[in-house]
Amino acid sequence: MLSVKLEGGGKKFQREWIFRNLNLDITVGKKTAIIGSNGSGKSTLLKCLSSQMPLTEGKLSFTQFNKNILEEDIYKHLTISAPYLEFPEELSLKEFLNFHFRFKNLIKGIDIPQLIEIMYLENSLNKPLSYFSSGMKQRLKLGICFFSDAPLLLLDEPTSNLDERGINWYRDLMQKYCSEKCVLIASNDKREFDFCENIISIEDYKLKRTL
Repeated sequence: MLSVKLEGGGKKFQREWIFRNLNLDITVGKKTAIIGSNGSGKSTLLKCLSSQMPLTEGKLSFTQFNKNILEEDIYKHLTISAPYLEFPEELSLKEFLNFHFRFKNLIKGIDIPQLIEIMYLENSLNKPLSYFSSGMKQRLKLGICFFSDAPLLLLDEPTSNLDERGINWYRDLMQKYCSEKCVLIASNDKREFDFCENIISIEDYKLKRTL
């Protein structure tokens, strides 16, 4: 079972602390929302948790079956969906999925043709990703997150560019496929996280200025 622990985590850009003294203990089956105003550091925290960005202070540890996971192997245990992540747009949907699933396994009981149907992209199999709408790209981002066999999901504004039908699709997938995953959601939209057991405000972990 995967466990993620952040102890005394802090991130500073130049002289400004984005967050500080943040402690998190995340285990399989728990869903946590990270809320805060725009620019408060929600996305930065997810980048630190995914090891895309180093912490300024504190300790981040990943363990599985009571064994520490090496930093260079953390990516094998997580998937991330975020607005700043881009696709290789010269690839078709089919080419991209074949490439992605060389590095991650699909969850049991789902194959690539089924995944394409679940994402409502069956008519775009050979279409270059550069021709996908923003909503199609978002469904693809979420699809590879939900259906990659990784125990930790990091979701930054997961329903951005989705219409009402797409939001309901996201919530349905969360209910059906994420009961045994660790999920962290950075968001200000309650529809994206109102099912979470834990809610953390990043504003509570900013270094307050004293007179």
